[in-house]
Amino acid sequence: MAAGLGSSSYYDRRQRQSPALIRARRPYLFKNAVLGSAVAAFAVGVYVYTISVVGQDEFEDVKVPSAPLQPEKK
Repeated sequence: MAAGLGSSSYYDRRQRQSPALIRARRPYLFKNAVLGSAVAAFAVGVYVYTISVVGQDEFEDVKVPSAPLQPEKK
């Protein structure tokens, strides 16, 4: 058989996982789910914290220029 996905013993002809691949992945399933959830929770926490901190800023230290002068119409 030619090299590539078709020659892998972990997938059948319809590209479904074989029982051997499912058995090989089983010990890591729970650990990966916990780690993925922790990473996602950290990312959401950083986002919420950043939005809450920026939302409290009054921007009083930012100097706003006055409106530009309009040319006189004749």
